[in-house]
Amino acid sequence: MIVKMILLYTMLFQQPSVYDFSFNTIDGKKVSLADFKGKEILIVNTASKCGFTKQYKELQELHKQYGEKLVVIGFPSDNFGGQEFDANDKIQEFCEQNYGVTFLLSEKVDVKGENADPLFKYLTSAENADFTGEIKWNFEKFLINKDGKLTNRFRSKVTPLDESIISKI
Repeated sequence: MIVKMILLYTMLFQQPSVYDFSFNTIDGKKVSLADFKGKEILIVNTASKCGFTKQYKELQELHKQYGEKLVVIGFPSDNFGGQEFDANDKIQEFCEQNYGVTFLLSEKVDVKGENADPLFKYLTSAENADFTGEIKWNFEKFLINKDGKLTNRFRSKVTPLDESIISKI
């Protein structure tokens, strides 16, 4: 009886982590973030037609340099200024042809508003060393530690290879 009560208490009051979420890749495969336990994760809301789109190049470089211990995942979104293609295959083609992207991309999702993906509802409200609240623009970054907790958040102007990100990997 006591064991059951402890398990119930743990289930009810345990702090959530990103490991509680999953997403569909851009080519339709379901992936659980729990698959990346023991690695850090950098989650970025992306867009193909944005002034920050060139950050795809640095995201790919992060993926190549730190892929042993860091998982980079781009989440294409059209929430800011209509700057993303409508079709997932067009997004994937654009990223591969223009930036050689081989890191994970999700299917297009909403990252804010009423229809925001549950992962982004969690990420924008989770406590971290920097700030909480709505995403302001494309290419905001969320750094998750090896235990599945959001540790840092970076606005769009902070590039993926900026020392403020590299020093935390």
